[in-house]
Amino acid sequence: MMQRLVDNFLAVTKESVKTITYESLSNILRLINGLSAVLLSILPGKANILEGIHGWELRPKVRGPRLPRWMENRVSSFNHFVHELSVDFDSISSSVERSSEDDIDDYDDAYIYPASPLTPNIIFSRATSFAKRERNRRHWIISIIMFLLIPARIMFGIPFYLCKRIFNRGVRSHTANYHRRVSSSNAAKKALDHVVQRATDRRRGIIEDLHLGIEIVIETIFDVIHYATRCLLSPLDSLRMLLRCSSSSSSSSGTLEIPSNNSDAIVPTATLADSDPTPTQKKTNLSSTLNTDARTCRDVITELGYPYEAINVVTSDGYVLLLERIPRRDSKKAVYLQHGVFDSSMCWVSNGIVGSPAFAAFDHGYDVFLGNFRGLVSREHVNKNISSRQYWRYSINEHGTQDLPALIEKINEVKTSELKPSSQATKPKESNTNQPYKLCAICHSLGGAAILMYIITRRLENKPHRLSRSIMLSPAGFHHDSPFFFTVIEYSCLWLAPILAPICPGLYIPTRFFRMLVNKLARDLQNYPAVGGLVQTIMSYVVGGDSSNWVGVMGLPHYNMNDMPGVSFGVARHLAQIKHAKRFMMFDYGSREANMSVYGSPEPTDLGARYDLIDVPIDLVAGMKDKVILPSMIRKHYRTMKDGGVNASYKEFEYAHLDFTFSHREELLEYVMSRLLLVDSKHRSLKLKRKDEILSVK
Repeated sequence: MMQRLVDNFLAVTKESVKTITYESLSNILRLINGLSAVLLSILPGKANILEGIHGWELRPKVRGPRLPRWMENRVSSFNHFVHELSVDFDSISSSVERSSEDDIDDYDDAYIYPASPLTPNIIFSRATSFAKRERNRRHWIISIIMFLLIPARIMFGIPFYLCKRIFNRGVRSHTANYHRRVSSSNAAKKALDHVVQRATDRRRGIIEDLHLGIEIVIETIFDVIHYATRCLLSPLDSLRMLLRCSSSSSSSSGTLEIPSNNSDAIVPTATLADSDPTPTQKKTNLSSTLNTDARTCRDVITELGYPYEAINVVTSDGYVLLLERIPRRDSKKAVYLQHGVFDSSMCWVSNGIVGSPAFAAFDHGYDVFLGNFRGLVSREHVNKNISSRQYWRYSINEHGTQDLPALIEKINEVKTSELKPSSQATKPKESNTNQPYKLCAICHSLGGAAILMYIITRRLENKPHRLSRSIMLSPAGFHHDSPFFFTVIEYSCLWLAPILAPICPGLYIPTRFFRMLVNKLARDLQNYPAVGGLVQTIMSYVVGGDSSNWVGVMGLPHYNMNDMPGVSFGVARHLAQIKHAKRFMMFDYGSREANMSVYGSPEPTDLGARYDLIDVPIDLVAGMKDKVILPSMIRKHYRTMKDGGVNASYKEFEYAHLDFTFSHREELLEYVMSRLLLVDSKHRSLKLKRKDEILSVK
């Protein structure tokens, strides 16, 4: 009786401590979130910066009555929980169908919760809470009665206890083997439960990890106190349990073998649209243990049911690049997508099927290639022992003259071998016109500057560039009209280059721990909108008022603990040189002799002055809200191209800098697809013209 009272007291105390701790932490976070909201409201001119971003509406419009918070989107939080569980609900649906209206009427407060996309209607009753209260009241009454009957229990309990001990001594030997068999099957079931729980957990933030850690610590402390009080109040039972544990551990072999006929021992899995769909057993890795999102571009593509192919490309200076593909091997239309700075191929697929340029191009019949520049934390290189200083020693020159030639020539090799017979594919002609396919390029930010450098340098070298058209979304190249923050970076990079280059050759997060913190912090900033909005506002101040969803982009999977894109100090220095010179030029090596050895002239090549060499149509797209690369700089590209006789077009959208890749914008996809179709229409008109010429000759 005393043990039961102590257990009840400890249970109530434990739940009280957990509740007080959890509520205290929650109130502190609410206070921080509220103060952030106050700061957002008083910041001059920035209170509406998050207007239009989903979930971050700082000035909500007047609306009618809203559903309670636990039924947002007309679905309860419980249905959201059930929606995330990857289990079979056929048994639930069948049981609901078998229940009649008479059964439902038996519950006074029965509720039918609305269905979510993957779950049926679920019936729950509030009567269970009243039943729990009734059981607790009955339990306390029985406890008081049993306390008053302690003397009678001791008098009559001793004979029964001796008889029970004699009887159990004979039965124990027969049940030992049975318990061993049950323990092995329970181990397999626990392993399966662990796999299911890991598969259904959402990515946790730092605050959620803190809640979980505090709860585990409190549970551990009270478990220790519970066992200590049990040993003090029932020493005989504790000694008996200790002897039983020691005897069972000495008799067991120390290893448990799962029976071969147990179907729960192995969990086979297969990846949709994988080239090798053989079921394999999922392995636990560090990212899944820490509950972080470490998906790759391959994971996103294959999870959505699209085909995938990865091609490793080695540049002439030894960098190993990843060329990813959503293949249509028989298609004569190919598109190459190139990301910008601090980015990867993930930007072209991050919005899913509906809002991603890569999937839109594939659905329009294109063979899609996704390029990745050099510059990853993993430092992929043929020299496995390359140092960080050596790896990050590059500028935009290497992107345009090393990375893109290697990637696009690999595309040409693959497409030529797939579309031409082997006899013709062995000797390809160095020309853009004899290609059995048409290749278009879609590029963003730094990728646009690299594509322009690639086209011009290939023409200067009398080599084909393989492109039929290029669509440039807010391309880099001209930067003299830019916010004050970039001016500070410009002079810092130019004046402090001899000091910063050896100390900080690359700009990236170096350790896995801090990359994990960034990955989890992005989750917290999304869970607390005002705090995330304040960070978003500070970011917009830094980049001159650009309203891109910086916090949302930071939470994307390619910024994970295993790997992430970075940028070399040479690229930052090159951009500073371009801004300072007010010209789109190649990298200045700092001396006449060094420039002479690379370019054959004392000054680096002025790419803007050689726009007359561009022989393919260029579509320039600017963002009216873009403060990273202002629309005036895109118009500078357009005027320079028109002066050089380039077939160029110009279009403006109400976008910020990252909206071109990370936002779901239907009008942009329609425009990009319409420009790609111009290549097909031109190709068809040339065919018809040739047919007409042949018929006229005949």
